Amino acid sequence: MIGELFSNKRQHQGACTGSILLRDYVREIDPTDKLSQDNLNPMLMGLFGEVGSIMSISKKSRREQDAYSEYQRDIEEEFGDVLWYFTALCRRLKVSVDVVFSKAVDKNGYSEAIAACDLPGSPLARVLSINELPTLEKELLNLGRATATLLNIDSLDEQTFKLLLRFSNCYLCALRAAHLNFSKIIRMNIEKVRGRFLDPDTSTLPIFDKDFADEERLPWQFEIRITQRKSGCGYLQWNGVFIGEPLTDNILCQDGYRFHDVFHFAHAAILHWSPVFRALIKQKRKSKPEVDEAEDGGRAIVVEEGLTAWIFSRAKQLNFFDGHTSVSFDLLKTVQQFVRGYEVEACPLKLWEQAILYGYRVFRQIQRNNGGIVVGDRKERTIRYKPIES
Repeated sequence: MIGELFSNKRQHQGACTGSILLRDYVREIDPTDKLSQDNLNPMLMGLFGEVGSIMSISKKSRREQDAYSEYQRDIEEEFGDVLWYFTALCRRLKVSVDVVFSKAVDKNGYSEAIAACDLPGSPLARVLSINELPTLEKELLNLGRATATLLNIDSLDEQTFKLLLRFSNCYLCALRAAHLNFSKIIRMNIEKVRGRFLDPDTSTLPIFDKDFADEERLPWQFEIRITQRKSGCGYLQWNGVFIGEPLTDNILCQDGYRFHDVFHFAHAAILHWSPVFRALIKQKRKSKPEVDEAEDGGRAIVVEEGLTAWIFSRAKQLNFFDGHTSVSFDLLKTVQQFVRGYEVEACPLKLWEQAILYGYRVFRQIQRNNGGIVVGDRKERTIRYKPIES
């Protein structure tokens, strides 16, 4: 079997490290396409918007140069999103995206080489390189024009197929002009969209403290009693012992933030992560000083507190997610940026969404009743509210 791959001349010539078949990409992302299969418009608008995002990133990079530290990650992500929408468009037109790309590279402008391939069962790969290439800016403008021509399509015919081929060719040229690794982009996109839209397999989720003694683990089940006194302060009790400091909202317009520890408990139960909760119950992983310092220390605590406060400010505008069944992708991506470099980065966005929605559901009940009991279960990755008996 001979697979078709696309080379970047900045990589080692003849190497196909990390190669992946486009049909495997299609299979992996198929379950993440939740939109109507009968309507092309959302796919066309999404495709046009993502191509515009690539142009915006390129312009920002030219303006800010080395100050734009996230350029590489951002442009790889946007090229992946473009591929996702193009694949979804092809799906609705009843044509396979790997067929479109294969036909696109049959045209002139590509040189060919045979390389040893790392795909099992596929010892050889046909490596295609673009011979002559203008600047990235010009290739992005070509990609934008090719995208615009797709906006008027409504079904698959000969002319539509030609437009798909033109877009595919422009996409590959822009990819090459940006000196990007196509297989890396594909793998990043698979991880991103599956982590965002599919319920995680709990058996594969990380348990960050599984190799530590009981006294250094977050409790598998816990009940935290939250009460409010006449002073307006909120108090926490765990196993009958007061933990933490009494809290007020610390804002002129009262909004219930005195109960925000609920969100740390949600992080602990659902994500198996909360340096704040560890500090409250004094169960840090001190047997490994490097873990204690990097994952359970002051900086990690500040990150969690800062993230919690930022999400809270957004949640207030959304009635604390009352009636919501999902969290915006943009908010989740910001969460991902917040925790980058910490162990919880391994948790998929779908799990973060569950932690936020579960946490705010309990928070609304706590706020409504000025207290209550938070019941967390790490095994089930759930958190729930229980009223305090009079």
